Amino acid sequence: MAFKPANNIQDLQYFGEFGGVNPSISDSSTYTFLSAKTMFDTFEGNADGCYLYSRHSTPSNLYLGQALAAMEGTETASVTASGMGAITPVLMQLCGAGDHIVSSRTIYGGTYAFLKNFTPRFNMATTFVDITKLDVVEAAITPNTKVIYCESVSNPLLEVADIAGLAKLAKKHNLKLVVDNTFSPLSISAAQLGADVVIHSLTKFINGSSDTVGGVICGTQKFIDDLRNVNDGACMLLGSTMDSLRAASILKNLRTLHIRMQQHSLNGLYLAERFEKDGLKTVYPGLASHPSHDLFKSMMNEKYGFGGMLTVDVGSLDKANALMELMQKRNLGYLAVSLGFYKTLFSAPGSSTSSEIPAEEQKEMGLSDGLIRFSIGLDADIERTYHMMKDCMKELEIL
Repeated sequence: MAFKPANNIQDLQYFGEFGGVNPSISDSSTYTFLSAKTMFDTFEGNADGCYLYSRHSTPSNLYLGQALAAMEGTETASVTASGMGAITPVLMQLCGAGDHIVSSRTIYGGTYAFLKNFTPRFNMATTFVDITKLDVVEAAITPNTKVIYCESVSNPLLEVADIAGLAKLAKKHNLKLVVDNTFSPLSISAAQLGADVVIHSLTKFINGSSDTVGGVICGTQKFIDDLRNVNDGACMLLGSTMDSLRAASILKNLRTLHIRMQQHSLNGLYLAERFEKDGLKTVYPGLASHPSHDLFKSMMNEKYGFGGMLTVDVGSLDKANALMELMQKRNLGYLAVSLGFYKTLFSAPGSSTSSEIPAEEQKEMGLSDGLIRFSIGLDADIERTYHMMKDCMKELEIL
């Protein structure tokens, strides 16, 4: 039977402490024990259902983790204080001194900076490759490689990873495939395609209201237990703990994700098709012109479309900045980083979210100065939005 992520979220039923339809929020940093032995057992990881200290876990965080594990179809999940707070402990848990990572070259700037500039301090090396070429990925694997790392849909170039193909490679070489699925929740179910660990920045589409920072790691019970281990668990010891109130807030927003993703995708496809027809250099996985259009189609849970992210190259940074400023002035959205908000957000990644990547490497991967990354909002009248955006482009002689 086909995997249906939204059904898995829908089927979760929680009762609050007093019969509330939302689970009660546990607003405590530490928890009491009725016996000293139970405290000892909990420290050793042998007391199920007991809470020790909020850095380890809380009921609110477990509810949210459970819901996100259901969405991705993994055994369990652990929530963190940010997307980077999910990515960094996973890689630190899986790799140590002398180990090697093969990573997609087009990834979120913060992840790139972590792998390029930070992990070498621990004698961990990374080779950045074109993730869309499986032969290139395999050629980069060394005897010290432990992890293949990619994003389902890459930030900001919207390259699509062949997750099933990468999973086969990972199994062949006894590696772990770690996939950041932030750009495509519900549309792509990476664990079902063979990913060992699935990460999201909850800050983006999953929360959807640009008021909270959060992350999640979805994987096996054993891996999540390892991350939480009080002696050598990277989540436990690096301390990127989500606050219980934030977890409760994200859980409420998760329930409308299926409706929001459908609208983001509907609007994204409409604008991409119109922009391309107008002769703009447009990249969107839903366009037949996208090199990985068929691959995305073969992986996607159809109902949720090709996502809300698209890019348009207007030729120069000056033109990009002028257009974004004008669109903001005309109330078409915000000149802001991040994504997944109800209004459209736009930025020039080369000088913002991907600025950690050196200019010559940006050029090599095709990230030009004039590229604008759009996170398309939930506009009810997307035709009106299109005409208003087109007027801005005509005014600035982009069209």
